Amino acid sequence: MGKRKALIVGIDYYEHISSLFGCVRDAHSVNAILERHSTGQKNFDTRLMTATGDATAIARSDLKDAIEELFSTEAEVALLYFAGHGYVETAGGYICTSDAKRADDGVALTEVVAYATSTKAQNRIIVLDSCHSGSAGARPTSPGTTELSDGLTILTASTAEQYASEENGAGVFTELFVDALSGAAANLLGAITPGSVYAHIDQSLGEWAQRPVFKTNVKTFVSLRQVDPPITLANLQLITTLFPSADYEFALDPTFELEMRGRDPGTPDPDPENVAKFDVLRKYNRVNLVVPVGAAHMWNAAMESKACKLTVLGEHYRRLVDKKLI
Repeated sequence: MGKRKALIVGIDYYEHISSLFGCVRDAHSVNAILERHSTGQKNFDTRLMTATGDATAIARSDLKDAIEELFSTEAEVALLYFAGHGYVETAGGYICTSDAKRADDGVALTEVVAYATSTKAQNRIIVLDSCHSGSAGARPTSPGTTELSDGLTILTASTAEQYASEENGAGVFTELFVDALSGAAANLLGAITPGSVYAHIDQSLGEWAQRPVFKTNVKTFVSLRQVDPPITLANLQLITTLFPSADYEFALDPTFELEMRGRDPGTPDPDPENVAKFDVLRKYNRVNLVVPVGAAHMWNAAMESKACKLTVLGEHYRRLVDKKLI
């Protein structure tokens, strides 16, 4: 795996405009979740910049230099996360640093996107938890038009017109972002991609709440973090053996069920080989790959000699296994 770099910025302290209260905490939360995969293995090489007071104030020039440095070297992934004040005007959007005398004094989002565009990093990801951050990537001369270079993804807390919300001292967007990276947005392989992160955040916010914005120009999504998958790869790859075709119904009978209680007299005893297969099928059922046919539960399907079949999701993963894509 190539180098993975992340610049994580949280600014609570502002010298001339109103200070904030949850951005530094949000930055620490993002830093902690991105540093390592759930196994403890190293993930991103992070740099954390936070401003809590005058001694740690982040100047515009310092943030610009840090962003330029982030995107200046070759990497598999270069990720920028920013939590702080944001501003938008006719000329475009800005992220504000501690020394901003007025809201449009910060680093222009056009500059941030320009740095991300000029880099040699394969995947560039910009995550903004600030007001009006949805203007990132828009053309200043045509705000309704977005132009992204190949390999660039932008995920923002709100549209260009909206404010980013806080609850209990933490950004609503970042709380959901961290939740997604913790595993809520993982697929069955345990991979968490920018697309699945956005889907989790989008589904978690009501239509009347702030709306996250997702812009991307990538051929394939990179995994931001790996968590323990809900089913092992070895078991997942058995799906083509257990289901020779997508419409195959796997016939069951009482020999598949290990539990002896509830059996009628004369019911055949469990068969170890069938019990092992049924254990895998139950795991499939728990992650919505398989459903029983004509029965409420998998136990009933076995005891009543019925069957189970693939769901639409199950057919999808069977197709991936069949094509040796996983």
